[in-house]
Amino acid sequence: MAKALLGYMSSDQRNPARQVAERLAAENRSLRGRLADLEAQVARLQQENASLTAAQAAALLEPIEEMQPV
Repeated sequence: MAKALLGYMSSDQRNPARQVAERLAAENRSLRGRLADLEAQVARLQQENASLTAAQAAALLEPIEEMQPV
């Protein structure tokens, strides 16, 4: 459908519909870039959370091991 709409518009650069389509395409590219940045940040935070959780679990188990008879 997008190809049909783009094919329907004239090649006149002053056409308001073309200007709107170009603005929306630029905004779409910008939002896709922002989404990729946010997805990378989520992955980094999930990895950091997993390492902190593992460190906390190890810290909680240390005193128990020290209390065991030798």
